[in-house]
Parts: sequence; structure tokens; C-alpha cells
Amino acid sequence: MKSGWMYILVCNDGSYYTGSTIDIHRRLNQHQSGQGANHTKKRLPVELVYFEEYSRVSTAFYREKQVQGWSRRKKEALIRGEYEKLPELSRAYKDVDFDKLSQPDKLSQPHGQTQNDKSPIAD
Repeated sequence: MKSGWMYILVCNDGSYYTGSTIDIHRRLNQHQSGQGANHTKKRLPVELVYFEEYSRVSTAFYREKQVQGWSRRKKEALIRGEYEKLPELSRAYKDVDFDKLSQPDKLSQPHGQTQNDKSPIAD
């Protein structure tokens, strides 16, 4: 079995490119010479800012696809080695516990009334 690499490049415009390969040195040279992906060809030069090595290329490819789906903030935490921040940056909007968010002091009601005002209908 061939080993594989998942890597992240930063391009000259500040964008990130995430890829995988069996030969990281050769692939980086391809990117630098404009023979890499379309994304990096148009944004030279590129710089290797992060990599992971795996015993199987299929695992590196899976990891590439996983990281490609991450937000910029999450990729930057990974690049900086801030692994403790990754779970929080993984939370989707639908995972937010709205009950723990602060409640407003007043809730708007139709015609400018607040929740503390007596309803004209309640008599």
C-alpha cells in the first residue's frame, strides 16, 4: 500500500487549496510550476502551510474531502494547531442551543406594545 498526504496551500490571494497526493514534494513542485490544479495555477505562488501523512492514500483522499468542506476559520485553526477549537467550529447553525442564548429585555408586539403591556383583547 502506498502512503498518502493531505495538504493545505495558501495562494497569493490568501485563498486556501486543500489536496491529497502520494508524493507531496512532486505535487508541491507541480503547483509551483503552474501544472497543479486550476485554482492554484491562477494564484501563484503558493505556499505549503499544513500537511498530514497517512499510511493509505485512500485515507488521505478522504481527509482531503473532509477538510475541503470546512469553513475558512476551521481550516485556519487546524493550520495554527489549535485543535481544541475544532469541535466548536464544527457546530452547524442547527446545532446552536437557542435556549442558552440571552433573552431580549422586551419582545415586540404588534402596534408597538411590549410583552409587559396589557393586551387590549384580554378584557
